[in-house]
Amino acid sequence: MKIRDLMVTDPITIPISASITDAIELMKTNSIRHLPVVGTDNILRGFVTLADLKRGLIPSMLSDMNLTDLLILDPITVGPDDDIEIAAQLIYKHKISGMPVIQNNRLVGILTESDILRAFIDMMGILTASSRIDVVIQDEPGAFKEALQIINDSGGDIINVGMASQQTSQRTYYFRLAACKTIVIQHALEQGGYEVLNAMD
Repeated sequence: MKIRDLMVTDPITIPISASITDAIELMKTNSIRHLPVVGTDNILRGFVTLADLKRGLIPSMLSDMNLTDLLILDPITVGPDDDIEIAAQLIYKHKISGMPVIQNNRLVGILTESDILRAFIDMMGILTASSRIDVVIQDEPGAFKEALQIINDSGGDIINVGMASQQTSQRTYYFRLAACKTIVIQHALEQGGYEVLNAMD
């Protein structure tokens, strides 16, 4: 999945000449927490968050501090044709909650951790009517393929498969299935020598 499929296009922006108060009001009015700061021709000049602005509000009343003093001048950015996994890794690694999307130095969108979470939920089918069965599978040739076959032969329609990240001789796989009664699948897997940790209709 590409970032252009998830990003907010035509995001709300603010000019570099705006005040801290202007930026805070713009964020509150539009219920946003990230604000790209742009110059001429939508060239990205920086990025500011609501938390940064709130911290700078009182000092700005007592000094000559302005919006440029609070900007992230060289924010982490992504391109619209980058893969969504790249953005997820950057957000996790740098502990940020959003980033501008740029193309040829111009702002074309914004991507937040909420957008990535929404994509994950969609890919996992969590909000759709579905069932799930969690299976321990040994790290042996053919074991995973055999488990897939048992699930299919028992009437399970697999939507997607997740896996626990630990590196051991056995792994837990999370099979999300089209809504069904899992008891038949569970019994078939157990008869095949697999350990079923959880099954949800």
